[in-house]
Amino acid sequence: MLEEAVARRVFPGAALAVGWRGSLVAWKGFGYFTYEAESPEVRRETVWDLASLTKPIATTSMAMLLYERGKLDLDAKVAGLLPDFVSGDVLQSGWREEITVRMLLAHSSGLPAHRKLYLGANGREAMLRAARRVELEAAPMERAVYSDIGFILLGELLERIAGERLDEFCQNEIFSPLNLNMRFAPYPIHLEGVPPTANDTVYRGRVVQGEVNDENASALGGIAGHAGLFGDALGVAQFAECMLRKGKPLFRPETVALFTARRREPEGSSRALGWDTPSSPSQSGGRFSEQSFGHLGYTGTSLWCDAERRLSVTLLSNRTWPDASNQGIKELRPPLHDAIINALENG
Repeated sequence: MLEEAVARRVFPGAALAVGWRGSLVAWKGFGYFTYEAESPEVRRETVWDLASLTKPIATTSMAMLLYERGKLDLDAKVAGLLPDFVSGDVLQSGWREEITVRMLLAHSSGLPAHRKLYLGANGREAMLRAARRVELEAAPMERAVYSDIGFILLGELLERIAGERLDEFCQNEIFSPLNLNMRFAPYPIHLEGVPPTANDTVYRGRVVQGEVNDENASALGGIAGHAGLFGDALGVAQFAECMLRKGKPLFRPETVALFTARRREPEGSSRALGWDTPSSPSQSGGRFSEQSFGHLGYTGTSLWCDAERRLSVTLLSNRTWPDASNQGIKELRPPLHDAIINALENG
């Protein structure tokens, strides 16, 4: 199916890793870095821009560890941790004062999905200041709206609590202990051997390769709570295995259970804390159990974990090359996940 997807130009290349019952049963690269004839071949070890997989693997994991250590109260008010988050507008201030860390994690704060902060702010501090001033689109807990802005703020407040930069904390406390091939690429670092994600003719005026694709994360210097992490399919699968082992050796089982359980409110939400769960229809297909959790990334990345089956499926690609207009991956993911489960369970 992935070879056919490359042939149909769903993406130039991809890497797949499947973990099942504690074993790595698949790990393979497909296709090429780009559609050009002389493009390098994707290997299974190829490193990718993980895009929004940054949210669960890095930012949420940092929140989990700080929560376990008693440093992070999930019901703490964001305004108490980021004082200038409260707007001067009376209605907005009333709403904003209600927003908690838990709401940022569950995408129920009322913040919008996205704002092009990079067009009006210059430098990391200016970007963070702009993020703190983004107006709400709804009252807290009124609805669930997946928000990059919320995770930019979450990343900043976690850094303040830890007294350490997000990338440094994650390297020391998550990636190194689990021996993951993962890292951020702070400006001006460009990672070698990474497939390009876009030919950016609008904002950066160059091919984006070895640096974060997301413009807001780029303007933040490559380190952000919502995007910026790079890694290979094996590293993502190894992290998934930690989660499927109920957190061993990094987290407590009750912490994993808390963060991966679907929220009951707001009504209609499929979100957990920093994770998503299968909705109907789901990019995870129709076979994942109710004990499942996962996440997608804009560049064409995804991770889905089924705690009941002890199954993880990691799919990494650069479907955004060259201009993000190709949405074919949405039709590929569900049947691919179904086919993997059928192959494992039916032989």
